[in-house]
Amino acid sequence: MKRLCLAIASLAAGFAVSTPALADLQLATAKNCMACHAVATKLVGPSYKDVAAKYAGQKDAVDKLAAKIVKGGAGVWGPVPMPANAQVNADEAKKLAAWVLTQK
Repeated sequence: MKRLCLAIASLAAGFAVSTPALADLQLATAKNCMACHAVATKLVGPSYKDVAAKYAGQKDAVDKLAAKIVKGGAGVWGPVPMPANAQVNADEAKKLAAWVLTQK
């Protein structure tokens, strides 16, 4: 019985740790971010791992990326501009930016 309780506790802890990352991936999918971006590979836009590496260590990275998510941007990653995302509000943009920065 003790082993079963430990196994259940371990499984629950693992689920609790992985759920926020999954939730943010779901948000990125729901907001159509994944149409142009992927976690590990370049599509139309850079991979989220490349974005995280570029902005690593910058204190204002979440705010910078959140603004780009909402307003769009051009010239940072090449000639293809990122369109504005009017369907993403400021709180969602910050959540997405913070998640992107965790990708390694």
